[in-house]
Amino acid sequence: MTTTQVRAACPLDCPDTCALLVTVEDGVATAVKGDPDHPTTAGVLCTKVSRYTERTYHEDRLLYPLKRVGKKGEGKFERISWDEALDTIAARLKPIAERAPEAILPYSYCGTMGLIQGESMSSRFFNQIGASLLDRTICAMAGATGYKYTIGGSIGTDMEQFQNAKLLIIWGGNPIASNLHFWTRAQEAKRNGAKLIAIDPYRSLTAEKCHQHIALLPGTDAALALGMMHVLIKEDLLDHDYIAQYTLGFEELKQRAAEWSPERTAETCGITVEEVVEFARLYGNTARAGEPVAIRTNYGVQRVRGGGMAVRNIACLPALVGAWRHPAGGVQLSSSGSFPTNKPRLQRTDLLKKIPRTINMTTIGDDLLRPASPSFGPAVEAVIVYNSNPLAIAPDSDKVMRGFLREDLFTVVLEHFQTDTVDYADIVLPATTQLEHMDAHTSYGHLYMMANNAAIAPMGESKPNTEIFRLLAAKMGFDDPCFKESDDELAAQAFNAQDVRAMGFDWDALKQKGWQKLNMPAAPFAQGGFPTPSGKCEFYSAQMEADGLDPLPAYLPPYESVTSNPELAARYPLAMISPPARNFLNSTFVNVKSLRSAEGEPHLDIHPEDSATRGIANGDMVRIFNDRGSFVAKARVTDKARAGLVVGLSVWWKKLATDGKNANEVTSQQLTDMGRAPTFYDTLVQVERVAA
Repeated sequence: MTTTQVRAACPLDCPDTCALLVTVEDGVATAVKGDPDHPTTAGVLCTKVSRYTERTYHEDRLLYPLKRVGKKGEGKFERISWDEALDTIAARLKPIAERAPEAILPYSYCGTMGLIQGESMSSRFFNQIGASLLDRTICAMAGATGYKYTIGGSIGTDMEQFQNAKLLIIWGGNPIASNLHFWTRAQEAKRNGAKLIAIDPYRSLTAEKCHQHIALLPGTDAALALGMMHVLIKEDLLDHDYIAQYTLGFEELKQRAAEWSPERTAETCGITVEEVVEFARLYGNTARAGEPVAIRTNYGVQRVRGGGMAVRNIACLPALVGAWRHPAGGVQLSSSGSFPTNKPRLQRTDLLKKIPRTINMTTIGDDLLRPASPSFGPAVEAVIVYNSNPLAIAPDSDKVMRGFLREDLFTVVLEHFQTDTVDYADIVLPATTQLEHMDAHTSYGHLYMMANNAAIAPMGESKPNTEIFRLLAAKMGFDDPCFKESDDELAAQAFNAQDVRAMGFDWDALKQKGWQKLNMPAAPFAQGGFPTPSGKCEFYSAQMEADGLDPLPAYLPPYESVTSNPELAARYPLAMISPPARNFLNSTFVNVKSLRSAEGEPHLDIHPEDSATRGIANGDMVRIFNDRGSFVAKARVTDKARAGLVVGLSVWWKKLATDGKNANEVTSQQLTDMGRAPTFYDTLVQVERVAA
């Protein structure tokens, strides 16, 4: 028996981007473990990825091309050859590309976070066609936009420093479930005497293990940050030197914050005045004592109408107290902006003959149902889905389903398994998993460039995304040399040569070691140097004003709330959020039996007061509904959900859920204040007991 160990990287949409060691025995991957030498992974993997071989060798893997033989949605297919699949696709796409190329739409997101198997050869293919661009906003764009207006880019506290903080605020995240290696450092900080505070409407696993949990109303994070600013300024818990040297617009901010008394803040957020005041004092006084104060904010904050502004307001706080002076101070939303990626080179945007229209992936339900018009352009006639599962993850799910049900819509799906979306495909192409292809990775939680080496040969007739799009390009007659570049050649272009050369970067060397840390200062903004237009942390943003936004921190109430829509709130009095279930990652792993068994079945957490008024007992089946749709789940009566809030941990494949539906039946296609992102947590519902 020949045993080898292959260096790899986790491809999933998680900030940890773990370094993997894959054990291979006679060509079979027998184990996936964390690299003990990688400083952030430290030999530890989450439950999901530690079972990655179970996913790769799953009995339901798609291993051969398929064509539909039943009705759309039935999921009935027959096996065909690659030649037949590629010829069929090219025959359908060519006339559309000649007549109305924008009628062709790619739909993809972060099924893999790899730079190569994500958006490289695929983008070249669609750019050559002139297909519609996809606005990939469904996860992070609102917060990233608000953060960029304030800080200048997705750069923040190094994850390897958080254990040195003395106050650690976990704002809008549940890292036990979704950021395990940060949580390890948070626990170390706690052992070192740090105080941990969770800000979350729901008492998550993480919130339960913090010293304090502030359970504010969904969508009111921006107001809490403004209330903190009010107290910090009024009680002079400020770093005046840092403000004077490295910030812009403090006097204007001071006036705005004066409007947000602790009383107004508490009423808006549904918490006590004492919580507002004591929280702000703790933050300011800890910083004033010269101790590092750090905020780890996450994307739960920004999935509401004012989500971009919420992240912007939070991002202002470290500059007020000089927290950026310390390596373990400041804030992290994402580290992705630290990486010198060369996406224009990878994606070859120069292939575009003109700039096509852009369709937002969040509004796919509406857009697949739109007829041609002068304002919209041609109706969508073909969709190629890869690295995504829109039937499960896109909001307002009934409309998404009706769009994909169109008989005149030609749908191609690249996948590992027969997901909800595959059931609506005309042609299905089997894609490789991370163990079967090569890739290059960045991270949005740490500062390491990563390499993924193929550990095993592709299963069955599956192919990497890059190879599939190379073959499609050839069938379409595309002869630009860029369509013949290998994955290695693509990876060598993934990072800006000038920026990485100073680090001694070399792709071949990265493949050998598996990872390499960026050259970043320990405290990136200790002496200013923000990548904003002014070079300062911008409390007042002229760019926001130019973009038609309030240039100062502000608060926007949720679309679906008593404040914004009292009539709707009277009919649907419960707010609903749908954060990730611990054993799933978005819709990935739902079909892995061991993980699904651990998760059980779809549940809805509901507060005892709300269950009592509806005659709901623990374990009852309940119907969650609004004007957009409904789904069924089993009630868990618990005070983890604050009164007025219900929590449906997600995202279940519909076909594996109790009633063939999931939480996105009731979510909205409305977009955030900035960044054109979804408002998954800006949802009002009613809940009723389902008769036995």
